[in-house]
Amino acid sequence: MTRTPLIAGNWKMYLNRTEAVELARSVAAASTGLTDREVMIAPSYLSLAAVKEAVADSPVRVAAQNVAWEEQGAFTGEVAPPMLQDVGVDMVILGHSERRHVFGEDNAMVNRRMQGALQFGLSPILCVGETLEEREQENTFSVVEEQLRQGLQDISADQMAQVVVAYEPVWAIGTGKTATKEQAQEVHAFIRSTLVTLYEKTLADSVRILYGGSVKPENIDSLMAQPDVDGALVGGAALQAESFARIINFT
Repeated sequence: MTRTPLIAGNWKMYLNRTEAVELARSVAAASTGLTDREVMIAPSYLSLAAVKEAVADSPVRVAAQNVAWEEQGAFTGEVAPPMLQDVGVDMVILGHSERRHVFGEDNAMVNRRMQGALQFGLSPILCVGETLEEREQENTFSVVEEQLRQGLQDISADQMAQVVVAYEPVWAIGTGKTATKEQAQEVHAFIRSTLVTLYEKTLADSVRILYGGSVKPENIDSLMAQPDVDGALVGGAALQAESFARIINFT
């Protein structure tokens, strides 16, 4: 099964609109001519429309960093799926570790957002991953399996075809620590085997699984060489045009 690699940049709460547009144009330039991989960037809500316009003539996809589950309503501080579609966004990051551990979103909340995104035609990137304490207690697989099973509850096989999974060990995000290529491959293979039990092998083999956690130019090639690593969810290194360009152009 051939899976098209996806390199995704999560800009988090960085960059004003002018800075975001400048970086988006650099990403679009770095992606010129690439036909064997996809590139995605996720700016803040306030920059989505401007960034979408900046990359309009390129294959770069634009994603949001979260989304609500209702079409509209009294949900102060939330953004509805149709609002994202209105500015041309077709992807969204859900269940990121910062949403889970800083803002208290549990698996049920992540699943609710997943269902809302898919209902309105958005392709979600479902993030899963363990903390350092959970890894040291050898609970990595049980934590990841629970996040997968609960995050994908009531998600049909047809809907699953639109989902990307990202494994992001919490202990490696923004710490400079990166899972070794062997650690990444081990968990990615486990995720794929879990998807087989939830759906079936052909579908599981088609799902892209990204690695996230201190991805940088120095480790992207070795990570992408692993059979079950289908791309990267990049944080800090995605905020610099030169470093992200190198990651996009992995070999």
